[in-house]
Amino acid sequence: MRPVTASQTIGPFWHSLAEPAQADLTRFGAPGPKLTLTGRVFDGDGALVSDAGLEIWQATPRGSRGFPGWGRCATGPDGSFRFITIAPDPVEPCFSVAIVARGLVKPLWTRVYLHDPGNDPVLLAVPPARRATLIATEVKPGQGPGEWRWDVRLQGDGETVFLEFSAPPSHA
Repeated sequence: MRPVTASQTIGPFWHSLAEPAQADLTRFGAPGPKLTLTGRVFDGDGALVSDAGLEIWQATPRGSRGFPGWGRCATGPDGSFRFITIAPDPVEPCFSVAIVARGLVKPLWTRVYLHDPGNDPVLLAVPPARRATLIATEVKPGQGPGEWRWDVRLQGDGETVFLEFSAPPSHA
């Protein structure tokens, strides 16, 4: 029997994906206007990915006992995901996202914005033609924080922009 190692793509280290409550960042009684972020994950052939895991973090509003600032969920049989959270501050209207799925040796990192803030250095570094892959669409505009939709395409036409982070230079 092969030993279980951290290089496995989704398990057993993602066992907490089986806890649907972790997709609700308001589960501890966080105050503020709630919003829902939904979407689906597609592979390079356009097929739905039913065994992916997503984790989101948000910087605003600031984390507290009632608001952990992060959540995770598994995609459903139809490739869908759903998070409930608090509306972020207009100054920083984005979530950081990690995606794990079959065939990925390490997570894919990206962001999703509720609108184009215009001066975000990460978004400005993305070619204008590809920025739309990072911006969610409001399902029913003008009705408060409401519901936002953002689909993830792992490869191919319309591929979501993924980010790569590197360690700062050493000053030894």
